[in-house]
Amino acid sequence: MRNKSTKRILGSMLLAFESFVVFFAMLVAFGLKVADGPTVWAIGLSLSFLLILTPAILRKKFSYAWGWFLQLVVVSLGIWVPLMYVIGGIFICLWAWAMIAGGTIDTARAVLERQAAEQASTEEI
Repeated sequence: MRNKSTKRILGSMLLAFESFVVFFAMLVAFGLKVADGPTVWAIGLSLSFLLILTPAILRKKFSYAWGWFLQLVVVSLGIWVPLMYVIGGIFICLWAWAMIAGGTIDTARAVLERQAAEQASTEEI
């Protein structure tokens, strides 16, 4: 059985959670009337939709750069809802942690599996 990438799992969980946060930020922006209603709904729902769909492509190389881009877009929502600068900053830190920790765990797992395979092959001899 092939193990799933920890980097992908952590990134997927973060993006899914972030999509809900962006949705609720959209409701705040709509309630504060920071722009006309259709604009707020179009931007908020589009970004929420992109965040919830991105985990489906996280196995591809470019997708992690796309994830970083989405993090910057979330921070830029602070133009309309200033608290999103803080929340977006927190999500950038969490995304960086997910990418670094997930990549480290995946690398360590690959080394461990390679060592186990080498040990199994030497025991057969």
